[in-house]
Formats: sequence, C-alpha cells, structure tokens
Amino acid sequence: NGNGVFSYGSGTTVNIFDSTITTTADNSGGIQTTGGGTTNASSLTVETSGNSSAAIRSDRGGGTVNVDGGTYTTSGVGSPAVYSTADITVKNATLTANNSEGLVIEGKNSIALENCDVTGNMTTSNGGSDEDNLHAVMIYQSMSGDAAIGEASFSSDGGSITSLSGDLFYVTNTSCTISLKDTKLVTANDQLLTIAGNNSSRGWGTSGSNGGDVVLTTSSQEMDGNITVDDISTLDMTLSDGSAFTGTINSTGDAGEVNVTLDSSSTWTLTGDSYITSFDGDLSQINANGYQLYVNGSAVL
Repeated sequence: NGNGVFSYGSGTTVNIFDSTITTTADNSGGIQTTGGGTTNASSLTVETSGNSSAAIRSDRGGGTVNVDGGTYTTSGVGSPAVYSTADITVKNATLTANNSEGLVIEGKNSIALENCDVTGNMTTSNGGSDEDNLHAVMIYQSMSGDAAIGEASFSSDGGSITSLSGDLFYVTNTSCTISLKDTKLVTANDQLLTIAGNNSSRGWGTSGSNGGDVVLTTSSQEMDGNITVDDISTLDMTLSDGSAFTGTINSTGDAGEVNVTLDSSSTWTLTGDSYITSFDGDLSQINANGYQLYVNGSAVL
C-alpha cells in the first residue's frame, strides 16, 4: 500500500501538478482517493510496476478525482490505468495498462473521459482463472463492500480506446450506462461488447443471476465489432447523430433482451445474422449485407 499520493476523508483536497510518481511494489497506486476525499491532478507522469497498482485509483468510500493531462502507465497484473470506486473525470491524458485491463468501474461509480487515449492489454486475470473474461474496459460489482450497489456510468468523448487482447467492453453483475461520442474504438478480437453473467468463483454475485443491464447511447460514433448479451442480461442501444455500427448482436441466436433504436441519421451494417428483441427506426437504415436480422424471433430483413 505504498501509494504515491493519498487523499482520504470528506473535506480533504489534494492538488498535485507537474509531478512524477513512480511506485514499484504490489498494491501501490499512483494517486489514490478514498473515504470521500478529493484529488485534483494535472500534467502528471505516473508509472506503477506492481500488481493491483492502478495509476489512478480509488477505494472504499469513494470520492472525487479530476485529472487533466499527463501520462499514466501500469505494468502489473490487475493494475488498470484507472480503477474507479469514485467519480473520476480524466481529460487530455494517455492511459496505458501493459498487463491489465485499461479501465475498471466497480459498483455505483463513474469514469468520464474527454480526449483521452486508453490502451488495455489484459493477458491474464487478476485472480488467475482461465474462465475469467479478458477485456479492456470492465464494469462490474464485486460484492466486497468497497463500492455501493447501483448503476455505474462510463462516458468517452473523443480520443481512443484500444484493446490489445480480449473484448473491448465487459459488463457483469451490475447495471450501467455507457455513452460514446466520436471515440476511436479498436478491438483485438472483433468483440465490441460482452454483457454476461460470471461463474461467481470470485464472489461477483450468484451464478445464474449475475448478468449485466446496459444502456448504451452513441453520438457521432463509429463502432465495429460484435455484441453478445447472454440470457440473464439486457441491452438498450440507441445510435444517434450520424452514428454507424458495423457488426452483429447475438449472432448465435436469441439470448438476453436487446432493444435497438436508430435515429434517422444513423446506420447498422450486419456482418452476420443478428437476433434482437425490438427495433425502433427505419429498416432501410440497416444494411443486411447478405445476412438476416431477427426481431422477436421473426426475420425482418
């Protein structure tokens, strides 16, 4: 627990700028905020090399974190660039996790990005289980008590999110909103979003009832890749303001509830058969591309 800078407690504010923070041991984040504290950081260079050592980190009790500019790099397992059990806003920063997911939100908390470049390279899980999902961004509830149960929030305006291994987004055992605007999305395995339960081996809810519920909205956003929603999860997806989605939803057949809305300026190009529950929009905005779209069990294209 050798964090570089630690802000703890309601009424506590730490301001740090133009500084370099380096940590080497496990459980040693760059900047950490807990217990309702506040951290304002700008133009930092943060490097951590231990396991469970996020560059921008919060823990039980949450707080408020505002970051503007700088580079934040981790090398350890279970060490995302940002781990949120707080309300965290990051602008104009480079966020790189060399051996972990890039971003994690736990419970009723948030990450808001503006013009940030995020890279995740999760090659193994923090718990070492081969059954764990690999991903660049995870939104979940651990049930450990570190984060209140409730709806998480993730947003990205501009910049990029890149997965070098695993899915781009993974949501399990929680509900959340995801808002994307003009962000470059790069997948490692053509899997854009997985919303699914987990085997509960790590205590993340009860197997069979620990899926995810996601409200995804986009504006001026291009998305390429596949979406999977298992039978204990839901997705409400709205594309607007000239957004374009190229990919499939539940290509292997009906599973969880999926509702898709396209405004008049947005499009969807199929790259395989897709199965959804409801569609709101004009079917002419969907390019079947030789595949079938099934809505509530009936082929509509």
